[in-house]
Amino acid sequence: MDYKLHRPHPVCGRSGRGFAVGEEFFSALIRGGEGLERLDVAAEAWDGPPPNTVAWWRARHGAAADTGPALAPVEILLDALEALDDNPADDAVRYLLALQLVRRRVLRIEGADADPEATDGAVVFSCRRRDRDYRLRPVRAEEAADPGVAARLTALLWSGEAA
Repeated sequence: MDYKLHRPHPVCGRSGRGFAVGEEFFSALIRGGEGLERLDVAAEAWDGPPPNTVAWWRARHGAAADTGPALAPVEILLDALEALDDNPADDAVRYLLALQLVRRRVLRIEGADADPEATDGAVVFSCRRRDRDYRLRPVRAEEAADPGVAARLTALLWSGEAA
């Protein structure tokens, strides 16, 4: 079962006082009549998890502008996709980046390569923004699961601490 966790509340659920940047607080997920509810409580007001708590944890309140990592702009990702074209060692990162761009509706999968002489089983991705196609070799699951590939893809996709 998947649960949607909401962002922390900006105020203490018990005292009503707003959290300061960097202030420690506790969050609890409480099973209520309408499902799971989140309760955020300042450290000085925390006296343990309330009844019907499913989970609880300690956290620090961040700045309003610092809500976490942001996705890289599409044009930057397309530039990276093109820059990775020269090195076969980058095939896995490049293919997974293309799939992310399909997910963001920047690229569209046109299908397998129609070239009868091609033997690499390439997949053709179409980009209307740049009016071009990209021929990419699909990667095996083992290649995609490589921690180095995942780290490089994360660094391309996200800015901030996640990168």
